[in-house]
Amino acid sequence: MNASKQTIDRKHNENTEIHPFLIDIPQQALDDLRDRLERTRWPDEPNSIDWDYGVPVRYLKEMAAYWRTEYDWRKYEDALNRFPQYTTTIDGQQVHFLQVRSPEPDAMPLILTHGWPGSIVEFMNIIGPLSDPRAHGGRPEDAFHLVIPSIPGFGFSGPTNEIGWNTDRVAAAWLELMGRLGYERFGVQGGDTGAIISPKIGNLAPDRVIGIHSNGLIAFPSGDPAETEALTEAEQERYDRLSGQGYEDSGYAIIQATRPQTLSYGLTDSPVGQLAWIIEKFKEWTDPSAPLPEDAVDRDLLLTNVSIYWFTGTAGSSARIYKEDAKSWGMPGKKSNVPTGVAVFPNDSSIRRLVERDHRVVHWSEFERGGHFPALEAPDLLIEDIRVFFNAFR
Repeated sequence: MNASKQTIDRKHNENTEIHPFLIDIPQQALDDLRDRLERTRWPDEPNSIDWDYGVPVRYLKEMAAYWRTEYDWRKYEDALNRFPQYTTTIDGQQVHFLQVRSPEPDAMPLILTHGWPGSIVEFMNIIGPLSDPRAHGGRPEDAFHLVIPSIPGFGFSGPTNEIGWNTDRVAAAWLELMGRLGYERFGVQGGDTGAIISPKIGNLAPDRVIGIHSNGLIAFPSGDPAETEALTEAEQERYDRLSGQGYEDSGYAIIQATRPQTLSYGLTDSPVGQLAWIIEKFKEWTDPSAPLPEDAVDRDLLLTNVSIYWFTGTAGSSARIYKEDAKSWGMPGKKSNVPTGVAVFPNDSSIRRLVERDHRVVHWSEFERGGHFPALEAPDLLIEDIRVFFNAFR
């Protein structure tokens, strides 16, 4: 039996029920985390090095000590559990998601997709204003019914139990999820990996997708010299990163795209290893004006995000999405005809003329504050940009 036939048969036979879900990490797992943090075997550190060599030992020791002695997982577990959560099986995989219905009956359905190394934690500060703007000083007509899934292989949708979960498959799963929830027409929004998945939903079902809003949406250079003409200074810097001249920024991606299983042993066994792997990306990708990651993103939210990776053991399965997608990196995608809005924050690599090659861009915003995780760094800017874009289609 070929793979496509197996998938069809599995979809036909799988249970489509939706079950309520609560996060409930056993106390034994919290005690084990604290014990491992206390017994960390620290590496050496040469004199006078900084973040250019990776996460400094002195910094990570302080962060790990805070995680062990002061951070309160139960507080954030309770905060997450205030949002209605569910699981269902799609294409053979458990999918976890938040479904936050607006009190406004005419609210627009909207699915939000996180990226790596993110999670549902990214959206905690924007759920209220988007779903219930009336209660947050906004206009009721701006309301959304929100669906916020964990990507298969990430958090409580993981680990995945088979290979093949690339972004195309995730996009198809999201279409199935929205259909099960009764949303035949809806908007999509995402950043990072979510900015890859979201347009693919539109390509699969353009008649069902109202519009696509992405932060950090990129299109890779084609090699045409005309693409470099009349670039702004900021665009030239982004172009250089996309062209591979920013190779120092891509080391993590090459590892995850080639040997994610080898990487997973260290990250799954060592919480400090998992912390370092993720915190480095928050240092590099958050607002460049922020000296440290916690200057851009609340420290407890950073650790809540890392804790989800740790408690669910999804370092390896989340990394595998890079391996699954690597064969299509740099390849031109199918041109999308769904109206698309792009929000560009500092450290993003979006270049309008490249993005317009692959997408029907009808809205473009550039911001001087925030970074690659705007829902955590500049939620006010992201919320307003999402509202402005989708209000054109209400």
